[in-house]
Amino acid sequence: MKLALELPPAQAQKLSDEAKRLGLAPEDLARAAVLDLLSSPDAAFHEAAARVLRKNQELYKRLA
Repeated sequence: MKLALELPPAQAQKLSDEAKRLGLAPEDLARAAVLDLLSSPDAAFHEAAARVLRKNQELYKRLA
């Protein structure tokens, strides 16, 4: 999919500066940011993980 977006000048400058700092083209940095967002676990995963951590909190304390 090809995607075009328009950023306000200040945000475009920030993207450009950060890309330069990382040695990337701004387009590559933006692509990486989108891929990172799309590959992160969804809210259901976070809720399940938090539930497991709460449920086993005392066990984790004893094992530490």
